[in-house]
Amino acid sequence: MDGESKLVGRVARAFRSQTGASHTSGLRLGIGDDAAILSSGGKKEWVLSCDAFLEGVHFLTDTHPADSVGFKSLVRAASDLAAMGATPRFFLLTLAIPARRTGTWLDEFLRGMARAARSMKMTLAGGDTTKSNAVSISITVVGEIAGGRAVTRAGARPGDLIYVSGTLGRAQLGLDLLVHGNLSGKKRRGVSAKDRAMEGLLCPHLYPSAKLELGAWLARHRVASAMMDISDGLSTDLTRLCTASGVGAQIQSAAIPLVVLPAALSKGSGRLKFHPLQMALQGGEDYELLFTVSPRNAKKLRAAPRFSQLRQIGKVTRGKGIVLTNRKAGKSRLKPQGWDPFGS
Repeated sequence: MDGESKLVGRVARAFRSQTGASHTSGLRLGIGDDAAILSSGGKKEWVLSCDAFLEGVHFLTDTHPADSVGFKSLVRAASDLAAMGATPRFFLLTLAIPARRTGTWLDEFLRGMARAARSMKMTLAGGDTTKSNAVSISITVVGEIAGGRAVTRAGARPGDLIYVSGTLGRAQLGLDLLVHGNLSGKKRRGVSAKDRAMEGLLCPHLYPSAKLELGAWLARHRVASAMMDISDGLSTDLTRLCTASGVGAQIQSAAIPLVVLPAALSKGSGRLKFHPLQMALQGGEDYELLFTVSPRNAKKLRAAPRFSQLRQIGKVTRGKGIVLTNRKAGKSRLKPQGWDPFGS
């Protein structure tokens, strides 16, 4: 179990005595999944999640454009709603910020966040602001879903097929290029077509997208048996899904959709060394969906949004642990080695 999961478990245990009906009336699902589910007794349920985005931990103000920080902070929070199959509606913003960032930087930050909100049809409902030595962003997102349709991490069963919604490792590639590859995240005029193509590789890291349409479809049609978004790397997030479901998994490295490096990048990357499989397994912030499907429901996926980008990467197994199958190296245990803020 990764360090972050252990910490979450510790928090949950501290409040275990508050699980009586008087405390949890209306709470259908609490700690341990991508989001909580509140039942109002009607046909709809509310899905809630919160997410922190911190300077020096998740972004660098001198490296990441302010509009990217605003855009990404809302998208990554909304991705938790996609993981449950919910449709986003509202969000709350808590923003702690140094006085020196309250001018142009703040305007650009808000412009990026507003663009993300429009694209996902979300409304800012309120929040809080205060002064801080570094930028600290906390966002609470609220979505809705038909009662009983939310998809959790706990529904995978042995024999289910494991899918991802798209290419993995793109965000890690963008981060490496931005921090170590001397590429700028700021749009510039007069750059060559080659430079623009290279800087386009930064977009999955700077301006990601939440797979809201697909998540809602999988939930509405009851196709996915378990689901979550890939925010910390496939090795870590698949481990979390399997742990919640009490199962294991076997995946094939050849089936994982990997980043294809442009020839110019692979030749001129200098001291940078790119390993697409490791980026897919350990790199985070792809915000693709990881979900399982019973074999009898697999044909239904042909009607899913972005069907051409879906890839089956393995199967759910009995027991515990994840086995990675490689044509050359054979089988090996896959340990959770993705992003872990509390890891060694």
